[in-house]
Amino acid sequence: MVETVTHDLIILGAGLAGLRAALEAARLYGKKLNIAIVSKVQLMRAHSVAAEGGTAAVLRPEEGDSLELHAWDTVKGSDFLADQDAVMLFVQEMPREILQLEHWGLPWSRRPDGYIAQRPFGGHSFPRAVFAADKTGFFEMQTLYDTLQRHADVTRYEECFATTIFVEDGRFRGLMAIEMRTGRLLAIRGKALIIATGGAGRLYGFTTYSQTVTGDGLALAYRSGIPLKDMEFFQFHPTGLVPSGILITEAARGEGGYLINNKGERFMERYAPQRMELAPRDIVSRSMITEIEEGRGYPGPNGLDYLLLDLRHLGKEKINERLPFIRELAIKFAGIDPIEEPIPVRPVSHYSMGGIHTDIRGATPVEGIWAAGEAACVSIHGANRLGCNSTAECLVWGKITGEEAGRYAESHDLLPLSSGLVEDEERRLLSLLNQDGQESPYAIRRELQEIMDTYVGVFRTGEGLSTALERIKKLQERARRLRVQDKGRIYNTDLTTTLELLNMLEIAEVVVAGALARTESRGAHARRDFPNRDDERWLVHTLAYRTPEGPRLEYIPVRITIWKPVERKY
Repeated sequence: MVETVTHDLIILGAGLAGLRAALEAARLYGKKLNIAIVSKVQLMRAHSVAAEGGTAAVLRPEEGDSLELHAWDTVKGSDFLADQDAVMLFVQEMPREILQLEHWGLPWSRRPDGYIAQRPFGGHSFPRAVFAADKTGFFEMQTLYDTLQRHADVTRYEECFATTIFVEDGRFRGLMAIEMRTGRLLAIRGKALIIATGGAGRLYGFTTYSQTVTGDGLALAYRSGIPLKDMEFFQFHPTGLVPSGILITEAARGEGGYLINNKGERFMERYAPQRMELAPRDIVSRSMITEIEEGRGYPGPNGLDYLLLDLRHLGKEKINERLPFIRELAIKFAGIDPIEEPIPVRPVSHYSMGGIHTDIRGATPVEGIWAAGEAACVSIHGANRLGCNSTAECLVWGKITGEEAGRYAESHDLLPLSSGLVEDEERRLLSLLNQDGQESPYAIRRELQEIMDTYVGVFRTGEGLSTALERIKKLQERARRLRVQDKGRIYNTDLTTTLELLNMLEIAEVVVAGALARTESRGAHARRDFPNRDDERWLVHTLAYRTPEGPRLEYIPVRITIWKPVERKY
């Protein structure tokens, strides 16, 4: 039996973008709107708490920074695939977000003169990463969560797994969700929806992401007719801890850490002599893989050969003040104290530059649906995101979509939701629950991650991508014979794991199809068989539309308002 509940504005996802959207909508329309947050985890368990190094904003124009410089760094870092009007909106809004969080009580790290501190980050030509030690995302989340407690008019559906978005006649009507702690099915009707579910990093095995980051919001949007944009661009962070993949923040290099190979060389001098370890992430990651492939790495477990991140010269006092969490992680998960030994690291799956296609205000092509944060592709990151621009994007478009979707919900009537759609989704879920196939969702998930790690990594080839696409399609066939062993209703993680796998298989197909079609190298998409950037043919965004045969790809131009593409040199 499905229970129906009704709200004006539904926010799907409770990370930085979701909480910021909820706060803005509650602040502007709280007395007029019934607002709900739907999250598959408890609110402070969203992956945003794992962001470590900082949030980019121009706070020091008198010291040499400027909005134009931040925008230029972002556009150049994107390998000129970012939409430049969106980038300018982004850099203009960010300083206000930092001060807003300050007023809400976030304990930013400080300079000796008492001003908010900033540190260098890769690809930025000014130290503009605002930070709270190396737990920036956690403190941002905690501040937003605490501030949200002032708004009793926000209903929270925690540990509530969304399974489909209902769209009729091109307009949003509601969504279906499983309440994990009771097993009941909820049809949640609404006037407007903000999708803020994060990325899809768990497509890969070696990744910085929490186990829950499985691209659910992307898959729901894709199935409801919204195209996914630029999904072939997947960022690999240079420094994942070996063998766990846990993020070692770029702040470790921003504070002066060195990358060294097995000859003791700071090898980045060969690849980016001006910026060294603080070149953009795509360049540093390719450089590291090249060093490893040419025999200058260290042998690691399960093929995870690595290089070293050396912080020893920073000294105990600086490490304990600026990088205490990194020290704790290295000790707990690698048995290494970075005060005394270098940390073993290698490039690791970290971020989706692509996402749900939106306009500059976060609106999708379906009326009544917006997207924000990593789930969305506005696009400000283009082919490669600069570090500390991601938490910033969550804040800016969390605020913008909270305002836009709230205004829409205030001025529109609630539309009816066809009982047939709800009944069809109920039947699908019950059928999946009772399915008695022979395939394990856990085994297929491991195979998918192995395929992505092997063929869709830092370097790619047409042959490898074709193999990956063929194998993913075979996994999709096998997924028709999945077995959900747990037949219960309460906290049925077998069922949610199966639903996550179906989402991941769809998203992986989009990633690989887009990468195979794009016959150039740009930003994080590095094709060994097409090593050069091709602006004449490929200065475009990829749009993937769902069809029964797989993704149908279309292309739209990049919005260039100020800077024409030039060669990227660092």
